[in-house]
Amino acid sequence: MVKRYKLSFEIWGLLLFLIIMIPNFIWFAIPAPNDILRAKSITEMVDTVASVCQILMIVAICIIRNRESKKLCISPFIIMAAACYLLYVASWIAYYSGMTNVVVILGLTIPPCLAFLFFAIDRKNGIALIPISIFTICHLVYGAVNFII
Repeated sequence: MVKRYKLSFEIWGLLLFLIIMIPNFIWFAIPAPNDILRAKSITEMVDTVASVCQILMIVAICIIRNRESKKLCISPFIIMAAACYLLYVASWIAYYSGMTNVVVILGLTIPPCLAFLFFAIDRKNGIALIPISIFTICHLVYGAVNFII
């Protein structure tokens, strides 16, 4: 399995990460009204695992390439990744409008993870699927425990 992969810079993986982080950078600089996301997390261990997996996920989508993957083009998985990104941005807009309900929290949690997942599937990057899956679970637990339950 490892023979199918090579170390090679994947610019599209880095760009995906950066565009997904844009709303986070804005949030770091400009607090939202009713900014519940700045509350202290009660899932510190889960958050630590999520952070480690997030780093591994970004490294995997940015520098590990499947030798069988073709040049990036519009495909169903790339369209789904783009749709997830748009849902994510819409959730941030709703959050900045003062909404903090379950739908908004899940919109801030699930779509960015799915965007990474669909990208990795499109790029045939099975190695990246492992940290993406763990990060997704941790991110969902964080959102649910801290802001929904």
